[in-house]
Amino acid sequence: MSVTAHPSRLRVGSPDYLIIVTVAALVVLGCIAVYSSSFALGILEFGDANYFVFRQVFFGMVGAMAMFVLMKSDYRQLRVLSPLLMLVALLGLVAVLVPGIGFERNGATRWIAVGGPVPPLQPSEFAKLALIIYVSAWLAGRGDEVKNFWNGFFPTVVFVGIIAGLVMLEPDLGTTIVIVLTTMTLVFVAGASMTHILAFGAIATLVAVLLIFTGEYRADRIFAFISAEKDPSGRGFQTLQLLIALGSGGLRGLGLGASRQKFFYVPGAHTDGIFAIIGEELGFIGSVIVMVLFVVLLVRGFRVVLRARDDFGSLLAVGIVSWVAFQALINIGGITRSLPLTGIPLPFLSYGGSALMSMLAGIGVLLSVSRYGVDPRTVTGKPRPQDGSDTIVRAPARKTTTRAAARTATARKPKAPAWPERKGAQ
Repeated sequence: MSVTAHPSRLRVGSPDYLIIVTVAALVVLGCIAVYSSSFALGILEFGDANYFVFRQVFFGMVGAMAMFVLMKSDYRQLRVLSPLLMLVALLGLVAVLVPGIGFERNGATRWIAVGGPVPPLQPSEFAKLALIIYVSAWLAGRGDEVKNFWNGFFPTVVFVGIIAGLVMLEPDLGTTIVIVLTTMTLVFVAGASMTHILAFGAIATLVAVLLIFTGEYRADRIFAFISAEKDPSGRGFQTLQLLIALGSGGLRGLGLGASRQKFFYVPGAHTDGIFAIIGEELGFIGSVIVMVLFVVLLVRGFRVVLRARDDFGSLLAVGIVSWVAFQALINIGGITRSLPLTGIPLPFLSYGGSALMSMLAGIGVLLSVSRYGVDPRTVTGKPRPQDGSDTIVRAPARKTTTRAAARTATARKPKAPAWPERKGAQ
């Protein structure tokens, strides 16, 4: 496989604390932004300015507990549980489509009504993490067969196609795009043939074009992206209001809580459009800080990928980092009109209990991989086992620097024999 962990002995150590700090900063900022952008809507619809932020904090706490438990667990256990997790995710996606179970909102049936004070849950958000775990386990077990079309690549594409098809029945194009891009990244990194990847990309593009032109609301998104100014009060309204919010912030912003566009000008100001409200209140500087936090998270995530102990850990980390990256890119790209709007939440910041819990759980898995990563101080040069049966040991206290090792190797190197003197030499 293309993914290779370092061939060295392994350690059980501390998680990547910079990832924890970065995620915590994003979640706290998200709660503040959710309150600022939703209190007017909360008063109007529910008579409670804290309606949305209380639920966001609650789900954030549940997600933080899930992150802690998964961080402290050995991620290899997920390899055994992956079929069960995927089965539960499939049942959830099917249950959404069953009348009486699925909960409809804004013309889409994406939620399951739990009942009581608990808001409806969105199974497709949890399906993202379950799919990453399952596909990572599948690809890690295939080895070099991933390069084979029928034994490795084709079964993966068919399975992902089934999941994507169920999500599209809700309908939810944005989530479908994230699922496909994340899975194809996993397949590519696992060593699939570039020809297979390009062929699948061509097929996926063709399907996407057909979906866009057969769905009225999807065609409206493309129209708004290309020429929103031609219909500023209709199809182009949301796109233009998002840009107005961003532009109103200027360099330093209007001030925390001082947004004007959140008063029912920006549809979904506390969900998909929250980055525009952040830009309006905190300005260009605040928007850049948010993007820098995502960059730090992605860089540290790729560091975990490079230090992973085995193929399964590497693929898990790649999948989770790609998931965060694609979702953030698509959301911010839609807000800034760099990409068509797809209605996908911004990780850790947008309101949404299911999205926040599943994303925090994914970060917990990433932190678990970082805890069981390779210790570069104890390189042995032995091949890395592929079945995950490696032994975890702690690094010895004594350190040997690279220069010291080089001097020792030079001292032990036998000297070349001197040439014998020729007889009769003067």
